[in-house]
Amino acid sequence: MQLKETKQALQIFAKNVVKFSRSNLTRQKKNVSKELYDSIGYDLKVHKNSFSLLFEMEDYGDFQDKGIGGKTSSYTGLGSARKGERIPRFKDKMPPREPILKWINARRLRLRDKKTGKFKQGGQNTLAFLIQRSIYNKGIKPSLFFTKPFKASFKNLPDDLIEKFALDLENIITE
Repeated sequence: MQLKETKQALQIFAKNVVKFSRSNLTRQKKNVSKELYDSIGYDLKVHKNSFSLLFEMEDYGDFQDKGIGGKTSSYTGLGSARKGERIPRFKDKMPPREPILKWINARRLRLRDKKTGKFKQGGQNTLAFLIQRSIYNKGIKPSLFFTKPFKASFKNLPDDLIEKFALDLENIITE
């Protein structure tokens, strides 16, 4: 027999976290390519006497959520890390340019010539370098798009989860 009641409570919890995380990405305008949005999900495995719940997303989603410190300064509020967890910082390598170029093209950002006001040819590479250097020096501000929904949902995790788990265990023992 599976832990049906427990599974149902955990599915509701996981679906809420995913739903509100995606909503935060859209609201914060961090959903340009929809790649991170589409990658947010969960893997719930329920066995006879145990369960595991794993949240999944693109690797860079962690940097978007918790932020990353820059070489020379960083945004205040990088305190989203759990106690003892260290926020990564840029030390000697700049972030890769290719994703920044994709982001620039998706947002249709262009540089203009000061004198004529016309768009510059090949200005995307210059703009990508400027953004790349800014991220390297200042870091990435934490958005907490995942952390906030997770903490809120975890606080609101049904109190009867323990009761449902006990009920499932009781059913297993009686069988």
